[in-house]
Amino acid sequence: MINSELKTFTLPFPNERGERKIWVYVPSHKEGETLPVIYMTDGQNLFDEESTEYGSWNVIPAVEKEQKDTGFSAVIVGIDNGNVYRDSELTPKCIGEIQHREYFNDIFTPEGEVFDSFLMDTVIPYVENNFPLKKNKGSVAVCGSSSGGLQAFFEGIEHSDKFSFVGALSPAFVVYKEDDWRAYLLSKVNDDMPYIYMYCGNADPLEEILMQSTEMMYDLLPETGYPYDRFNEILLFENSHNEKAWREIFPDFLHTFLEKAR
Repeated sequence: MINSELKTFTLPFPNERGERKIWVYVPSHKEGETLPVIYMTDGQNLFDEESTEYGSWNVIPAVEKEQKDTGFSAVIVGIDNGNVYRDSELTPKCIGEIQHREYFNDIFTPEGEVFDSFLMDTVIPYVENNFPLKKNKGSVAVCGSSSGGLQAFFEGIEHSDKFSFVGALSPAFVVYKEDDWRAYLLSKVNDDMPYIYMYCGNADPLEEILMQSTEMMYDLLPETGYPYDRFNEILLFENSHNEKAWREIFPDFLHTFLEKAR
């Protein structure tokens, strides 16, 4: 048996922003065994309570509990955010005109396509070549919260051949108009789309706005031909827009992904 391990390293990020820290947690596994994998935004918020003022998702205890309860687990790959560039990097430009710019800082410029290139062309090839991962679509997920949830959704739609499962937690769907979302989805939806796990709370003003746009997306997906059996919505009205809420919902996301990955 190979013991669990959390490794960190850096990879070159585009746009001359230097090196970006990557976290990879590999749970205990048998010699020669390969595991499903979840690629996640905001890596600094996932593992270490001391690495961020916002608290941690505690993904390692969640994976350990799932492994203990079911015998199944996953590798977690966390990509640190770009600090002041976070919202820029996790907001695609191609979907439509940006709404609610008051939520963004003065240097905001939508460039989620740059993060997409980093994930697909740099992070995934490196991780697949250096860690014991399953590479088939059914074993690969992408997940994030807020702008990260929006970007995870974008990754799943753009690369439906790569990802079988998307965690869009408190996703910032609200930054585009419904008509722009409709046109974008109509141009992308095919017969082999990933499962979309959408979650939102409602206990503060931001989360309330995001819940409304999550409800919009829930209604829009089938309208654009998205298969009814490949998306779900979980609403927890008492939850706010914070790491505590995402820490609470992550174990269910993980369990649901691993059940489908089997």
